[in-house]
Amino acid sequence: MESKHQSCEQWFALRVNGRKERVTSTILENKGYQAFLPTYRTRDRRPAGTRDFDRPLFPGYIFCRFDVLRRLPILTTPGVIHVVGAGRVPVPVDDREISSLQRVVKEQLEVSPSDFLTVGEKVRIVDGALAGVEGILMEFRNSMQLVLSVSLLCRSIRIELHKDLVVSSPPKCQASTSPRRIA
Repeated sequence: MESKHQSCEQWFALRVNGRKERVTSTILENKGYQAFLPTYRTRDRRPAGTRDFDRPLFPGYIFCRFDVLRRLPILTTPGVIHVVGAGRVPVPVDDREISSLQRVVKEQLEVSPSDFLTVGEKVRIVDGALAGVEGILMEFRNSMQLVLSVSLLCRSIRIELHKDLVVSSPPKCQASTSPRRIA
């Protein structure tokens, strides 16, 4: 019976109150949902000294796995504004995009937010801990970087990598949508 319930579950992006991503994610996990808040480490320099912080890679958004037909407990969670989708229809996040983000977070690689890209060559990492991960290859300040995107949010992150680890991946055409409110 549990597998039947889980088969209806998909990953969705949730728009949440700014600077409340971690709290909202924790509340959802305490309710029994699988929540995912990818973060990156940044250094804040102040007159009193420097301090390292974990910040959300997608400010104002978290990801949650649930059955879209049973979303009321999600929508009534403090901090949740709405489920991201098109019009009034929730749109799930591609499982491969979430899986790629989870692998990057697990490997504790240096990542940073990046502008969403719609041009550039799509590549696949062929070796190492991230073998099989696909993204867009770009050159930035004489280094090769892989951009992983969450198409639904039109947001991306950037990972520095060695160019010998990637090969071309067949392009996939997908209409881009900007995040919209779902009731």
